[in-house]
Amino acid sequence: MRVLIMEDDKQVAAFMCRGLREAGHVCDAAHDGEEGLDMARDGQYDVLVVDRMMPRRDGLSVIETLRAEGMATPILILSALGEVDDRVDGLKSGADDYLVKPYAFAELLARVEVLARRRDPGSVQTQLAVGDLEMDLLARTVKRGGEDVLLQPREFRLLEFLMRHAGQVVTRTMLLEKVWDYHFDPQTNVIDVHISRLRSKIDKPFGSTMLHTVRGAGYRLQA
Repeated sequence: MRVLIMEDDKQVAAFMCRGLREAGHVCDAAHDGEEGLDMARDGQYDVLVVDRMMPRRDGLSVIETLRAEGMATPILILSALGEVDDRVDGLKSGADDYLVKPYAFAELLARVEVLARRRDPGSVQTQLAVGDLEMDLLARTVKRGGEDVLLQPREFRLLEFLMRHAGQVVTRTMLLEKVWDYHFDPQTNVIDVHISRLRSKIDKPFGSTMLHTVRGAGYRLQA
């Protein structure tokens, strides 16, 4: 599931995206209304999560504009304004749901997944498979050739990202941003270490290589 978060507080947006990624989803963030509007128009998102109060353009205006343009993507409003009239205004603007701050992330995740299922019952992917390598996103388990592969949380996220992009070259920058939530190069060998550990678990015991290094470009997972 692809989710766009529109939230001007960058730390809050990063927390939400991290939680969504850990739950097996893809998340992007915009930090003002104009940026969010542009990203919503250009991206193929399954759900939009929109903060009501944002700079440059408020959340209700963003929603009203998208609905006027014919976009039917489910939208969840986040707001500290929790009176009945506030919630009614949000829903009348075109939102599908309204969550009052402060909220538990578990509730946010549940509401987002419900909105996605309403739009497309098959849109929330819970299983990934590349050749004989299988991942269950709900149980957080991995098997190869029917045998359990035990991974640490970061290794699981790394493998998930590689499986979602199977057959494609994944760059170090992509991994830093999507797996480690870094938007800069920390100048460490953290990726090399985790790739090596992953290979020792999904490749070496099985006698055939799935995780390949593409020299000068990055990595590719393929059956």
